[in-house]
Amino acid sequence: DRRYILSKGLCPLIQPPLGAMAPGAQAAEALVAGMAMAGQKAVRTADTGLAFASTAPAQARITQLRGSQNPTGVHQALETEDGSASLSSGSMALMGGSLLGLSAVATRKQRRAARTAKGLASIARKVATVDQVDVGRPDGEDEMMAGVAGGGFGGYTSSNVASRRVKPTEEQQKGRQLVKIVYVVLESQYQASMTSAVKAINKSRGSVCVECVGYLLEEIRNPEQIAELEKDMDDANVFICSLIFVQELAEKLVEIVKPRRDNLDACLCFPSMPEVMKMNKLGSFDLTQIAGGPLGNFAQQVKDLRQKDLEKNKPKQGGGNFQDSLLKLVRTLPKVLKFLPGDQAKDARTFVLSLQHWLGGTPENLEAMVMRIAGGYVPSVAGAIDTEAIMEPVVLPDMGIWHPCAPVIYDTRADYLDWYNTHCSMAGIDKNAPTVGLILQKSHIATKDDGHYVGMVQELERRGARVICTYTGGLDFSVPLNEYLCDSYGQGAIDAVVNLTGFSLVGGPASQDAKKAKEVLMKVNRPYLVSVPLVFQSFTEWQNSQLGLHPVQVALQVSLPEIDGAIEPLIFSGRDGTSGRSIPMQDRISSLATRALNWAKLRKKENAEKKIAICVFQFPPDKGNVGTAAYLDVFGSIFSVMEELKRKGYTIEDMPENVEGLQKSILEDPEGMSMADLNAEYRMSVDEYEELCPFAQDLHENWGPPPGNLNTDGKDMLVYGKRFGNIFLGVQPTFGYEGDPMRLLFAKSASPHHGFAAFYTYLEFIFKADACLHFGTHGSLEFMPGKQVGMSGGCYPDRLISVLPNLYYYAANNPSEATIAKRRSYASTISYLTPPADNAGLYKGLKELGELVRSYQGLRENEQRGASIVNSIVATARQCNLDRDIADLPLEDDDQKEVSMEERDAVVGKVYRLLMEIESRALPMGLHRVGVPPTAEESIATLVNIAQLDRPEMRIKSLPRLIAETKGKDIEEVYKGSNNGVLEDVKLLEDIKLASRAAVRTLVMESTNEEGRVESVNTVMRDVFSFFSGGSPWKKALEEEGFPDVNEDDLKPLFEYLEACLGEVVRNNEVPSLVKALDGEFIEPGPGGDPIRNPDVLPTGKNMHALDPNSIPTKAAADVALVVVDRLLESLTKEQGELPESIAFTLWGTDNIKTYGESLAQVLALVGARPVPDSLGRVNKVELIPLAELGRPRIDVVCNCSGVFRDLFINQMNLLDRAIKSAAEADEPIEQNFVRKHALEQAEELNISLRQAATRVFSNAAGSYSANVGIAIENGANVDEEQLQEQFLTRKGFALSSDAPGELVESSGLFKSALAKVDVTFQNLDSSEISLTDVSHYFDNDPTKVVSNIRKDGKKPAALIADTTTANAQVRSLSGQVRLDSRTKLLNPKFYEASLKAGYEGVREISKRMRFTFGWSTTADAVDNFVYEDANTTYIADEDIKNRMLDKNPDALRDMVTTFLEANAKGYWDTDEENLERLRDVYQQCEDKIEGVDFME
Repeated sequence: DRRYILSKGLCPLIQPPLGAMAPGAQAAEALVAGMAMAGQKAVRTADTGLAFASTAPAQARITQLRGSQNPTGVHQALETEDGSASLSSGSMALMGGSLLGLSAVATRKQRRAARTAKGLASIARKVATVDQVDVGRPDGEDEMMAGVAGGGFGGYTSSNVASRRVKPTEEQQKGRQLVKIVYVVLESQYQASMTSAVKAINKSRGSVCVECVGYLLEEIRNPEQIAELEKDMDDANVFICSLIFVQELAEKLVEIVKPRRDNLDACLCFPSMPEVMKMNKLGSFDLTQIAGGPLGNFAQQVKDLRQKDLEKNKPKQGGGNFQDSLLKLVRTLPKVLKFLPGDQAKDARTFVLSLQHWLGGTPENLEAMVMRIAGGYVPSVAGAIDTEAIMEPVVLPDMGIWHPCAPVIYDTRADYLDWYNTHCSMAGIDKNAPTVGLILQKSHIATKDDGHYVGMVQELERRGARVICTYTGGLDFSVPLNEYLCDSYGQGAIDAVVNLTGFSLVGGPASQDAKKAKEVLMKVNRPYLVSVPLVFQSFTEWQNSQLGLHPVQVALQVSLPEIDGAIEPLIFSGRDGTSGRSIPMQDRISSLATRALNWAKLRKKENAEKKIAICVFQFPPDKGNVGTAAYLDVFGSIFSVMEELKRKGYTIEDMPENVEGLQKSILEDPEGMSMADLNAEYRMSVDEYEELCPFAQDLHENWGPPPGNLNTDGKDMLVYGKRFGNIFLGVQPTFGYEGDPMRLLFAKSASPHHGFAAFYTYLEFIFKADACLHFGTHGSLEFMPGKQVGMSGGCYPDRLISVLPNLYYYAANNPSEATIAKRRSYASTISYLTPPADNAGLYKGLKELGELVRSYQGLRENEQRGASIVNSIVATARQCNLDRDIADLPLEDDDQKEVSMEERDAVVGKVYRLLMEIESRALPMGLHRVGVPPTAEESIATLVNIAQLDRPEMRIKSLPRLIAETKGKDIEEVYKGSNNGVLEDVKLLEDIKLASRAAVRTLVMESTNEEGRVESVNTVMRDVFSFFSGGSPWKKALEEEGFPDVNEDDLKPLFEYLEACLGEVVRNNEVPSLVKALDGEFIEPGPGGDPIRNPDVLPTGKNMHALDPNSIPTKAAADVALVVVDRLLESLTKEQGELPESIAFTLWGTDNIKTYGESLAQVLALVGARPVPDSLGRVNKVELIPLAELGRPRIDVVCNCSGVFRDLFINQMNLLDRAIKSAAEADEPIEQNFVRKHALEQAEELNISLRQAATRVFSNAAGSYSANVGIAIENGANVDEEQLQEQFLTRKGFALSSDAPGELVESSGLFKSALAKVDVTFQNLDSSEISLTDVSHYFDNDPTKVVSNIRKDGKKPAALIADTTTANAQVRSLSGQVRLDSRTKLLNPKFYEASLKAGYEGVREISKRMRFTFGWSTTADAVDNFVYEDANTTYIADEDIKNRMLDKNPDALRDMVTTFLEANAKGYWDTDEENLERLRDVYQQCEDKIEGVDFME
């Protein structure tokens, strides 16, 4: 059996490998045996250290607690025969037979003395007015260890206030004054110490006894707990709280405490929200008046930090500085105030001493704190306690290096290594083994609640790793990181860093300084993992939760560390719901330790020996779709990566000579044995699969016994792909239910299929990959069933990726789904650029129409010629189907000679506006190849789009605004006039666009080399040109375009910014970042999103993150939202004659990241509410706008949140729910409050309360990510519309309520009832890169037909889209947006020629776009017949185009033909028999091509 060793200088929890015994083990066993024979037993002393004391009986045994008895599988106890555990988890060190509590060693001198300590010791500590020596375990320990002694842990239950209530017995109360203390804390590690302290007081012979009750912050969401807390506060003497940083709970706490504050004798509020800390009451003490007021500027510091990304100004202080400055005050103030006269100095000193006691955390410290406050401030015990005799605070050093076996806290790395090298030698740990640095939270060490830390250390050392553990008492963990885990140059002296606090590196729960954290971590340059201890949940609550980690913890301890660059948010410890103790989860710790070591080993291993698995995707499952990824030339990119890896010394054998060869190696099965015609690299027998895959049996319920029907030849499991030496290029299996309509509709997505499991089993156990690279956006792994965040070992993403380091190339514009990959499959994402954009331009009839408009502009005053041209414009516009978008376009029979010139101008203006909208639409050109930056020409369009946006936070005006101002116009007026078809404004706007492009071109051309690429931004030539020519090149360009009056000084900041952006656009960082990651280095973090709105997305190649969810919606986003809402309601009122009463609103994760919450702000604006930042600048409050100020009725909004939005912004979902319910409960006339009107109707209809009836925030169930409508349509599943609509209601009908945050309750009936009142369906478009027909997500979540079918009147709702892709935000009809997409992409020669140039993958892109267009017919009837007709003419009737597609990717062309035939069969497309017959012929040609049959034309 594996054995645990207890030895001098050797960690008692080290577990040597099976069958092996570490050096020194025999000596350790002899020591333990000798101790047992001597009749010694480990007992806890008064300072919570441990000492050995003689005891009987004389025999003891070492017991290993594991399995069901101990979830950690790591603790041990010395047990006497009566079964009492005498050694518990905690900070322990055996030194010559003496165990010393770390808190006893506070100075270097004391540490040196401790190193020479001999013999047995028990430590007396002066507490209160008497000296006490307690050689038994603290009373709080009895409850904690009760389950252990009985053979299993009894904890893991829900939070229980009763377990934190301590009352003196009747005997203990006799003749003594009772003091009642109530405390509320964020985390539970103080529970055991406080319980022990109070029990020690009650057991003593003093004149005071104490009743104490504690609450965890999260508990005060519960009305019953609130009532209990209020009752306790009514007769409390002292109130204590700490780390109250959740705004809504801080407000509740203030509501409870503030009215009772005057009746309290003392109120101690340690670091918390400012409004909480203002409740401090300790005589005349006022924290805001001390030392310049560390509280006074705290809120502003935090606000500055939260805004710094917008304002680009360096904040005055870092994120941890409030707590750190408070700690500095704590250290120095008592010495000063001790000699100052006056009550205020005395009270301030008492507060600081109390805070020191609190931070000390031990039962003795807390006992002293209680006695100090009681003796000084509770009148009933005044004079009964000699406060001067109370012990001074005894605390750990503010920071240092800790080890559970070390005799002391070390304050230098050299001192620690002197001790640790001996420890490692005895433990059999190689001196050259990988070293893992751990960052810990001081409070857990101080309170001895460190079992989870001990478990982590022992697991790493058991695996042969070296460990350095550092901590700090402040919230700037970068300080000990630099001090103890880095060399003298600031680079990592370790191989990986694991932050076990769960907090951001700088700032903790209140704030964050991501800039400082990034600078430090970039210099350290090691993989940085942040793991999370459960705080707001017990183990059982987490285990039973579908959501997983509590939403508040996700925001604080997952989202914020990700911004620093953290990866792999594994849960590693639980909370005992009874004792509050942290308990390590052995399976999670084992996984975390292995993953950290696997990252560390990448630094140690030679490149030639590293094995890398590259995974490509195939969706839908079809040979024509191998290598699916958004905007990416997958095989070309992989070829580039393999070339670079080969240059770096990786062992790559038989590498194809070109991209086509690489593609064929995967797509063609030389043996013809594979059902999918893909190359099968490995055939795994069922016996081998069941032996190697630890969860194979669990898949039987959903898929039956292996091999099943997927990824198999009927006998073996098939792993598709090709091995090239140490590189394996594999095809990830799909979900498995795509081709089965019934499984698609009704399966609960309960598990992956056997083929999927076999694929990842092969990677880990047979190929033995050192790292896995998932290639492109996106695969299926991260969307497999399991918790949303905080995976358990039973969640399938965790099971599948197991312990492999996971790298993931992800599109830079999709941070939301990238975040899902980071959290659910532990991916380190590497962003890649989307294809360069160009103006869509005009073609065919649209081009002819543009020429007619230009002719009219020159001849408009010629009565004969001008009118004749307008007649031609009208006729051509109708031929181009523009009459669908211009409602009042004249008929062709209307003679324009009979109308005035102003009326003709109006007609031409509307046509011109639409043409310019089409022409200037940004069109992604082709596909991006990783490692190939844009050319100079391709960069121009990106910079033009960057230049069109105002950036007030940087004091930069947009280029269109600067140009318009020289004409005496505001750009907003020009946009408005152009939108209304005012010819003059349409023409001016077009001229501004041309001038902007010319000016930006001059900037780019200055730095362009002979090959048409920008290698570096050349400012020297610009300065020379400006000196000799008297102006900048862009100033000259604007003059040539007819705008000579633009001020050079106004242009300067804009073009300096554009220069910086150009350098980032062309930086090639995508492949270098991958190489760094594979070398075990840190990947630079950066935001994902739209590089136009946020150029910080550039350069790509970053470890992409989302944003702080508590930061949205921003003020700027709320301002834009008001514009969109005004235009939306104006458009609807104009079309329908009245305001809508209810709008079905779809919320997306990505667009809210890109726009900083514009969609969120739109919902609030419609309801008539506004976001309100708290005192720290976080947006977690709302308030209703008074009706008089609003000026219109409140609109009801039914929110359909995507699964990704739910994962990222569940706290913002709570915000929306609170706003909507507040509106429903407002005492207002129902004709002015449609939310209340509908909620009252639903309450009566469904026999529920008004508040329940006002539920309007819906999403998928936890772990579910779509309505599956898109999947059904993409796969061509033969499912009718009614089934799809019922599927939508079932899968999307899970309600979230702010009354029970984090819970999603099946409420499809309520969802259906709310939708039945909807008048309008609405979605947002935030980027031209991802529009309605680019992906399936938009129509998957569209409820238009659903609403039409469940409305009692059968009326089809208006379907609208808000397009905020440019500075000129628009609201269009859904069908109008589909037409715009079709004209600018699907039907545009620029689009399809660029796609055809990309070959196999480009043809697939064309086919997918056709399928996604078809999806809008299925869900909303939003596709005009001419779109199908023109697409058929373009791709099928044109022989040249059809043959090019057939040659490049016959599978994709066949899918496209199927789409056309299905559209006709379902009545979406009306066409003639000739077209249908041609389609059938082309289908057969595709079949012949796929089967390898030659056919004659």
